[in-house]
Amino acid sequence: MKGMNDMDKTKVWFITGAGRGMGTTIAKAALNARHKVVATGRNPDAVVRAIGDSENVMVVPLDVCEPADAHAAVKAAIDEAQPPQRFIAEADAIDIAEQKIANLQTEINAYRDLSKSMAYDN
Repeated sequence: MKGMNDMDKTKVWFITGAGRGMGTTIAKAALNARHKVVATGRNPDAVVRAIGDSENVMVVPLDVCEPADAHAAVKAAIDEAQPPQRFIAEADAIDIAEQKIANLQTEINAYRDLSKSMAYDN
């Protein structure tokens, strides 16, 4: 019966930024607890170097600022294993996405200001 109980407890963790920092630490902890890990990062080779190669690890390229990458990574996880039960977005990944949004907002505001000034010049 041990195998059945172990299967019931096994979770799939989807971790962004698994190639360094908190992402690596969380991925290793999940693996040590005998869970499966979908480890993502911009550089898949760096992810493998950081957490190692295991039958319980699936490394998927992911730039969190690219929606198509995120969709492909989650689809690969579902197709290969099962839907992840735990999602971990490393703090750096969130900061990068927030910065990209802030930059886009700045560009939009600059364009809007430019458009207004051009309208008054005519």
